[in-house]
Amino acid sequence: MLTATVLQVIIGGLLLGAVYALFASGLTLIWGMMNVINFAHGDFVMLAMYVAFVLWSALGIGPAGAVPIAAIVLATLGVIVYFALVRHVMKGPMLAQILGTFGLALFIRYGVFWYFGADFRSLPDTLVGGTFDWGGVRVPASRLLAGGIAILVTAGLHLLLTGTALGSRILAVAEDAMAAQLMGIRPQRMQAVAWALAAGATGIAGALIATFFYISPTVGESLAIVAFVTVSLGGFGSVPGALLAGLLIGVIESLSAFYIGAVYKDVVTYSLFVLVLWTRPQGLLGRA
Repeated sequence: MLTATVLQVIIGGLLLGAVYALFASGLTLIWGMMNVINFAHGDFVMLAMYVAFVLWSALGIGPAGAVPIAAIVLATLGVIVYFALVRHVMKGPMLAQILGTFGLALFIRYGVFWYFGADFRSLPDTLVGGTFDWGGVRVPASRLLAGGIAILVTAGLHLLLTGTALGSRILAVAEDAMAAQLMGIRPQRMQAVAWALAAGATGIAGALIATFFYISPTVGESLAIVAFVTVSLGGFGSVPGALLAGLLIGVIESLSAFYIGAVYKDVVTYSLFVLVLWTRPQGLLGRA
């Protein structure tokens, strides 16, 4: 029988997992469409967290304003990164793509180190104040807001890709860029749009997670690992797979931290991840 405390842990894990799924969905879009591994993805999330921090500390803008602003800033960065770096390294070997995006991650990380310093920062607990209490199950408003918006945006991204003309063009380029070009679709434009969508998703996720998570230049490293595990577990190129995997990882992490200890939660998560990939290498919802 589930106690109120365990149910609270599970709900907290689901809400955190929804945010994991949101920024992982951007990674799976790029990975599935262009077969490019973006090692700077976690640092995009970190940059969005600092955007939210600066907006609050300098202008007093809360999450309602920070989320769309961070999305626009990161989407613009995604387009710049695509045209300035990615479209060039795509022409080279896989090693060039790896080194290019890894170098970008280091550039962003140490640029933030230089400007903000290494101190941990956070937004005020009262920024999204209050705690909801349902029969002894207490859920912080900040996590409920972040998880709810993350699920809506992830579902919206999936509907955009599967139910709109723009999504059809993006998926056509992902399937066969040359054939799509012969049909009048501009592959580079669609790839730039995909980068804007992926980076915009990290902007929303970063601004949301900043309301209850610590902010530092190195936080992108741990978030990048979570994103890669989520994408691999859910299935490459599958946004629903990223959502399912993100929710699972969030719950597993929370329950492991509750029953075993926070130090060992990653061990449990990655052990189950390896077990799933051992039995189903394409991921939960990936194509065989």
